[in-house]
Amino acid sequence: MANADLLAVVSQSGPTVTFFNAETHEVHGVLEVPAEPHELCFDPDQRLLYCTIAYRGGYYHANEGRATELVVIDPDERRIVQVVDLSPEHAPHGLALDRERGLLYVSVEEGPAGSGGLVVLDTATREVTGRIDTEAPGPHWFAITPDGRRGYAANKEAGFVSSVDLTTGAPHRIPVPGSEGIAVSPDGAEIFVAAPYGGGEDRGTPGIRVIDTASDEVVRTIPADHQVFPVHVTSRGLLLTGEVRTSSDPVAFGDQGAGLLSVHRDGQRIGQIDVGRLPLTIASSPDGHRAWVSAVSSSTVSVVDLDDLSVVATLPIPRRGEPGAHGLAFIPAS
Repeated sequence: MANADLLAVVSQSGPTVTFFNAETHEVHGVLEVPAEPHELCFDPDQRLLYCTIAYRGGYYHANEGRATELVVIDPDERRIVQVVDLSPEHAPHGLALDRERGLLYVSVEEGPAGSGGLVVLDTATREVTGRIDTEAPGPHWFAITPDGRRGYAANKEAGFVSSVDLTTGAPHRIPVPGSEGIAVSPDGAEIFVAAPYGGGEDRGTPGIRVIDTASDEVVRTIPADHQVFPVHVTSRGLLLTGEVRTSSDPVAFGDQGAGLLSVHRDGQRIGQIDVGRLPLTIASSPDGHRAWVSAVSSSTVSVVDLDDLSVVATLPIPRRGEPGAHGLAFIPAS
């Protein structure tokens, strides 16, 4: 059993999940998983870690074929418990957990099963219990409100965010010029969406669209200096966004400059911190004082002190090519 808090980190080309001591950064184990892993989600009730396998190699729009697996991991013993085949669904990516109802939502791309959507699993049996259509080809990141009643899918190049009634499955389109990362405020009143889509086409000024969940409308935009990919909200309500610095457009993978973590409080930016190249995922500690930013191009994780806004450590993530570090999950000691 784990006797320390752990940080789990995906390496897409590893293909591995590395387990670090969240305080000392000592490596507690490296687990080989099927190619090519993307995102992580920890279920504290079942004490299991879920890992999506999105592609056989590569990344969105530049892959060697879409995968169909969801890997279930025992994080204490660092072993694979089960590999769930989601066929005919494919390219599973984002994960969101509804602890109260014991449901796991997995975003999947358009394919043989229909347009892009959400696969619903029972966390007790790990069996698929349903599917929800998002009416978009490439839903990736997904967030649910704290009450578990509504879900919001960022749809990459599609010109809208899908707002979904998780009881009836009815989707509603919220106009957004393409979207990347997505996160929900602790009280469920607001959704934060990185826009526009980072696929190289000019779709307007980069920033974070703020959606009011009562009206399901964009009510304001928080500006950003560069293209935003990951978005995260801490337990203390800080909004964290990962920005990608590029010198040309389009830019080849690996040509990015140092990434930028922007920290916002009450809609105002209070600081910026240099992190690894092409930040893709952000996680934070339960107390909201520490954040981790994975950067896929440099294959590193920046450990950030959110009290003094500084990087206190940089963790190298093993890889066997491109790309590198991606999904993150905090795992409290048992």
